[in-house]
Amino acid sequence: MHRTPRPRLRGPAAALAAVALLGGVLTAGATAQAAPRADGRLTDLVNPFIGTQNEGNTYPGASVPFGMVQFSPDTGHNTGYDYGENHIRGFSTVHLSGVGCGLGGDLPALPTTGDITQTDYAKYAAEFSHDDEKASPGYYKVGLKTGIDAELTASSRTGVQRYTFPATDKANVLLNAGQSLHRTLASEVEILDNRTVRTAITGSGFCQDTKPYTLYTVTRFDRPFTTSGTWNGDTVTEGSEKSSAGGARNGAWLRFDTTKDRTVEATTALSYVDAKGAALNLRAEGGRSFDRVAHAAQQAWEKRLEGVRAQGGSDQLRRTFYSSLYRSFLAPNIGSDVDGRYTGWDQKIHRAEDFTYYQNWSLWDTYRTQAQLLSLLAPHESRDMALSVLRIDAESGWLPKWGYGTVETNIMTGDPVTPFLTNAYQQGLLKGYEEEAYRALKKNADGVPPADSAPVGREANVQYLKDGFVPYIKGRPHAKPGDSDYDHGASATLEYALSDAMLGEMARDLGHDADAKRYTERAQNYRQIFDPSTGFFRARDTAGAFTGPADPAKSEGFHEGTSWQYQWLVPQDLPGMVGLIGGKDAANQRLDSFFAYDKLLADPAKTAREVWVNGPYAYYNADKYNPQNEPDLIAPYTYLSTGQPWKTTDVVHAALTLFTDTPTGMTGNDDLGTMSAWMVLSSIGVFPVQPGTDTWGLSTPAFERVDIRLDRRYYPRGSLTVSAPGTSATDRYIQSARLDGTARSRTYLTTDDIRSARSLSFTVGSEPSDWGTSATDAPPALG
Repeated sequence: MHRTPRPRLRGPAAALAAVALLGGVLTAGATAQAAPRADGRLTDLVNPFIGTQNEGNTYPGASVPFGMVQFSPDTGHNTGYDYGENHIRGFSTVHLSGVGCGLGGDLPALPTTGDITQTDYAKYAAEFSHDDEKASPGYYKVGLKTGIDAELTASSRTGVQRYTFPATDKANVLLNAGQSLHRTLASEVEILDNRTVRTAITGSGFCQDTKPYTLYTVTRFDRPFTTSGTWNGDTVTEGSEKSSAGGARNGAWLRFDTTKDRTVEATTALSYVDAKGAALNLRAEGGRSFDRVAHAAQQAWEKRLEGVRAQGGSDQLRRTFYSSLYRSFLAPNIGSDVDGRYTGWDQKIHRAEDFTYYQNWSLWDTYRTQAQLLSLLAPHESRDMALSVLRIDAESGWLPKWGYGTVETNIMTGDPVTPFLTNAYQQGLLKGYEEEAYRALKKNADGVPPADSAPVGREANVQYLKDGFVPYIKGRPHAKPGDSDYDHGASATLEYALSDAMLGEMARDLGHDADAKRYTERAQNYRQIFDPSTGFFRARDTAGAFTGPADPAKSEGFHEGTSWQYQWLVPQDLPGMVGLIGGKDAANQRLDSFFAYDKLLADPAKTAREVWVNGPYAYYNADKYNPQNEPDLIAPYTYLSTGQPWKTTDVVHAALTLFTDTPTGMTGNDDLGTMSAWMVLSSIGVFPVQPGTDTWGLSTPAFERVDIRLDRRYYPRGSLTVSAPGTSATDRYIQSARLDGTARSRTYLTTDDIRSARSLSFTVGSEPSDWGTSATDAPPALG
């Protein structure tokens, strides 16, 4: 079969490609990172500072997998910590990894010495240097220029702090209840006794105003204060035991004598339910020394990371891989207290029976990668996460879009909850709840939440169901806080159609044949916004006319992208999309242009950095691949459907060079593990090319062997080994594949394949082959 000739790399270009494809480009300069140990712990490969610079918006602090607490320093950056800043305002208890707007940062604590003269944490912030800073999973330490060492660790619902002060009789710990990363509406502090402080913090906001939520905390110190007090605004009052404020600065300060014993430890427990819940969480998880909690946190992370054993690859690639795997387990987060109680989206208290309630749903991001990775590596937790989403529907009346804590933010657009839940169904995580999930999804797919409810849901569903597309209405007033589908009519149409396809598959499986037919037909609505005159998707106005610039690189009506980035977001029917643009040859030419394929072959790392879209917020006016953001994350795998699967490997391996083990080593915002999960899955060579189904596309692994431990309750074989002996920068093309020893030419697996197989093995070589090039080898269209 004819192949497009491709130049063989020689000399400097070949050397650069080899370094890039095996481990990423090395970045000069020291980075804060725990020193590796000789005992081979996987946690020693993790660098929590990756993504803390250039708007990756990760955090370096302490947490456990999916923990309610993320105890981390805040430097003044919008979302918490920026590696380029050198002052710490406090160590706060709540952070979300990689979000794009300020959220959390509740109850920042800071150790100080001397008199309390400032109540604004921007003014009393302590200077630090990265030379005195280190972090590893579940642990963070920094030496402040004030002469105080601060250490943080965490359990599921508590954060533990240890401060080593100089010898002084004025060693203070400031608990700031009135300032955070979001808008604090009200706060209360109460000193209960000479060791314990209780707070209630009501906050709002994430990119835009949202309904408020309240976080309750109780902090218990390991020894009595010598004196204490509160502040309110600029007024500091020694001996005061209570203080409350409505949006003003407010907090408590506790003083210790460290002339003999220089260390002070404290445990802070959280609850989104009430003060009783915080106290119960403290009783259940507190009472242990800092060192014991830190050891338990490290062991919890080691157990998680041991679920994936990668062999081969450079040291840098391994560090980058395991750091990405670590970040993939940071969210969603436990929302229920130890007694099972949680605050539902109806703002009432409920109790989770036989499951853990989770919260924090960045669904527009995570439905594409992280949800699928967790379904493989943490299926039991994924099952509870899916049940938690169903509880949101049962208690508030509607499924979520982007939920934080106990409220809906309505950030982002489309219908991301549908592929999230249909993925859980397809992976076998909803046994016993299939019909409940289907009813909730059907209501969401066919209706619109009423005006008096917080969610927007499928906001433009009336027009979509009538005309087959979401109209683009520029400047339309928002009826509710958050984003509006009307502002992004073209991309919302594609997202609705994708979700219709996934729901149609679920309906068919459950025997709802009429619904299946209806949703499958609606999944073709992507055709409604295809403009034959340009050969690209394009927004339409309320009258049905195409609107905005005809140039697809300058198109309007697409959320965080252009028509170029969104042209491949039709995973339910890539053959149909390919047909619209003129067939496989035309599609491959367009893909080659999109990825700058010729330049990529000559210099993959440079092309990824300088030709592709570069910049975490460079969404618009571009005709190239954007590896920094979600809309075209699946795009490299489109070649599996156009008969040129070797190009998927070329593009994926070039994109992997963007992930490094430095603070700038993240592509865009991590978005609660979305980008990290992309890196993990693409490195393994198994990727969810049709999010919301059970289809996994294949490409050449970055490692020679990856052993994946699977939960036997969901995957009876208990493990899957993916191997590609000899894989390298030059020998990266799949020559053949075998599943449990049986030759396989298809470029995808199903979840049933993963359940029934023990091994997926690739033979690789230096040139592309005919493997996977037949039309029958491509991932099938749905319906």
